[in-house]
Amino acid sequence: MVPAIIQAMRPATYTVRYSRRWVGNPLLYISGALASLGDMLFGFSQGVTAAYQVQPTFIHRMYGKSVTGEEIEMHETGVHPLLPAILVASLNVSAMIGALGSAYLSDYLGRRVSIRIGAFIYLVASLIQMCAPGFTVLLIGRVIQGFGTGILSTAVPIFQCEIAPSHRRGMFISLESFWMNGGYCLSSWVGYAFYFDNRGEDSWRGPYGIQGVISLILFIASFYISETPRFLIQNGFKTEGLWTLADLHAAGDVTDESVNKTYYEILDTIELEERNGVTAPWRDLFKEYTHRTIIGWTAQMFAQLNGINAILHFLPEGLTHAGFSVPHALFYSGVCSVFYLIGTIPGILYIDKLGRRPFLLVGSAALAVSLTVVGILKLYLERWPEELSTIGAAHGVVACMSVYLFVFASTWGPIPWLLSAELFPLKVRAKGMAITTVSDWLFEFIVAFVTPPLFEIMRGAYYFILVSFCVLSGIVVFFVFVETSSQTLEEIGGVFGDETAPPRVLDGDEDLVANVRRRRAKGHSTLSMSSQITTMTVATNPNPNPNPAASQFLSPHHDSAATSQVTLTSAAGEKEEKEEEEKDV
Repeated sequence: MVPAIIQAMRPATYTVRYSRRWVGNPLLYISGALASLGDMLFGFSQGVTAAYQVQPTFIHRMYGKSVTGEEIEMHETGVHPLLPAILVASLNVSAMIGALGSAYLSDYLGRRVSIRIGAFIYLVASLIQMCAPGFTVLLIGRVIQGFGTGILSTAVPIFQCEIAPSHRRGMFISLESFWMNGGYCLSSWVGYAFYFDNRGEDSWRGPYGIQGVISLILFIASFYISETPRFLIQNGFKTEGLWTLADLHAAGDVTDESVNKTYYEILDTIELEERNGVTAPWRDLFKEYTHRTIIGWTAQMFAQLNGINAILHFLPEGLTHAGFSVPHALFYSGVCSVFYLIGTIPGILYIDKLGRRPFLLVGSAALAVSLTVVGILKLYLERWPEELSTIGAAHGVVACMSVYLFVFASTWGPIPWLLSAELFPLKVRAKGMAITTVSDWLFEFIVAFVTPPLFEIMRGAYYFILVSFCVLSGIVVFFVFVETSSQTLEEIGGVFGDETAPPRVLDGDEDLVANVRRRRAKGHSTLSMSSQITTMTVATNPNPNPNPAASQFLSPHHDSAATSQVTLTSAAGEKEEKEEEEKDV
């Protein structure tokens, strides 16, 4: 049952705040980029956590151990391996809860409001961690941050998929990964810089302040990005959904053929889905949408079991195991993070052209090869460190790590998020995204928790466990996954045998564009509400634009400061609209 407080907050109006100068591709890409700051946040937090495992001032404050750089390099800090495991994994537990809660937030409050809530939680958590006097408070801040992470990791991919044109959906999720990897890259170099900060015990607090600034920027930006057309149409804001769709994809032209096709495709699919209920229960994910749930769940699972966070969370520490000093380990972590960032470029350019499955299959093979070499080098470095140091084996580890991160960023980094967001039909999309996101955070928790003690026992042999999962992931992709590229979100259901609505275009009595223009010309616009909402709002503009041609470039409620709102019942609104059409005739 949806919490009463969320139902009470369900929007009755929709207000546009973005500038008219953004309309068209600028609005599309600016909205996508600003929303992707949510990904940048948890990419940044990954790098911060990794750098602190070799930061003497942090180890002293949080673990109570006074250590030198030499002791860190010799792995003689005296810190129990479960402590950093708990610190890293604590976020994953609360992120699972946040992801499940985000399903309700996204369905009832909207995608952009969910992003706003996630950003606010992140801001509060950043301040707590920045001011933490010890391990307990830092852990509390990290748990709170996990709730924001769970919300953002669910809402942002849905937002990206629902605003993107069908032929650019993969590119938008890859751009999202670009921002996330950029956050990790930034934090790696920030961690390197703060390592040399000699101002005392509190130098480690700086990166948390930067994280807070990014959170604040995202919170403010969430007021100015567009809502997704699909959420608007699904919740009865049909006029606003059409206009937002036109603003995103056709520079505001609601007569554009592709806009009309997409609008009615969304509307017809919603009507088709509502024959069996407006929303779907959680159990439908496992009964009606089993194949999709398996794909989304296993995609996120293997993204973690293939080793990414075993690498990222402990990269500087792992490089000290390869024989680097702490400053050099932090420096080469920054170098690896650059490859992690530029690795998103092939995905941005080619995921939509070549498809999801080929990228994943190539990725599984390349990840297995690179981790095999890392494992071999580390095993031999442990046995013959002096002999192998002369042939640059430690630098070979850096090279293979860089290849691993580059390949992952192109393949298993963005595609699981893309599949999770695009596989499910609209009425269950938020729940489907939430349940697959739980898979990501569950297995990231497992990996983060077991990696320090297992690595302490197995050393280089640990990488061969990751190799086995890379091989297994390729087998699962080959036999279980389906191709979803080059299809609209509404067409994907047909791949799984769903009933799909027949295509149609605007014509006759269904000409919504003519209705919108007529109302704009008369100085007011109607917000039609869904059958489950009993009110509709009429916004009256005291300065109507008498030019119908010019009115088509206006945006719903754009001049919000100059509007007054009146609430009517749905029946009264329909009667008013019918009478007005008769007058026009």
